[in-house]
Amino acid sequence: MGAIRAGTLYVVATPIGNLGDITQRALEVLRGVDAVCAEDTRHSRQLLAHYGIERPLVALHEHNEAELAGRIVARLQAGEALALVSDAGTPLVSDPGFRLVRAARAAGVAVSPVPGACAAIAALSVAGLPSDRFCFEGFLPARAAARRERLARLAGEPRTLVFYESAHRIEESLADFVAAFGGERRAVLARELTKLFETMLDGSLQSLLECVQHDANQRKGEFVLLVEGIGEDADARLIEGRRLYAKLAEHLPPSQAARLAADISGAPRKALYGRDAADGNR
Repeated sequence: MGAIRAGTLYVVATPIGNLGDITQRALEVLRGVDAVCAEDTRHSRQLLAHYGIERPLVALHEHNEAELAGRIVARLQAGEALALVSDAGTPLVSDPGFRLVRAARAAGVAVSPVPGACAAIAALSVAGLPSDRFCFEGFLPARAAARRERLARLAGEPRTLVFYESAHRIEESLADFVAAFGGERRAVLARELTKLFETMLDGSLQSLLECVQHDANQRKGEFVLLVEGIGEDADARLIEGRRLYAKLAEHLPPSQAARLAADISGAPRKALYGRDAADGNR
């Protein structure tokens, strides 16, 4: 690798679990920059110490990024070389850093990627779901109503969908996936990737939900959920009907919401509300 360039912001990927997954270039950059902007300085200090690296740390997280971005850009314009890291994986992928990178580029500051681990790509590479076209959605909204609305809009997406989820919400979120996408939709749940208790669950959304409900160990750790798209042969009317029903049911009784959704979409009413829907959307 060449020498560290003055006035450059390096966006550095760090391990998502296994410390051996950091790249040689990432280590060289972290050793050579003037300071490291870190999401959690305590976490990053431990990571740097593991590799014998001592660099000044600047806390940069979602609560102070807007305020600090200008100051950090000024340091870069003054000739300092800085690194940006998140707690794990590639910065900006469901992590802080967007405001800083945008401000740096707007100011004409060089921004250079140092690629490496990313939980979404790692999970996609081993899921066995179509990977030629995919859609990364990151974390869904924490509020149930907003989460269900987002899922209703995604029910007709033909590409593989990739989500992040936390331990305290995984069971509730899977239940919402079943309701919005149907319990038969194929999915993969990746847990604790590259760590000691790495687990990959493969099956229908309904089977994944039941596994998580019945095994407390499957509700621990960090999750990547991958859901297969509807495919070219999917019943577009049914997908649209489910989307409309989910939206209408927020304001109308279920039977009335199903009748209106069926009238508008042409989907069978029983597939939206009643025994057929209950079997597919438990």
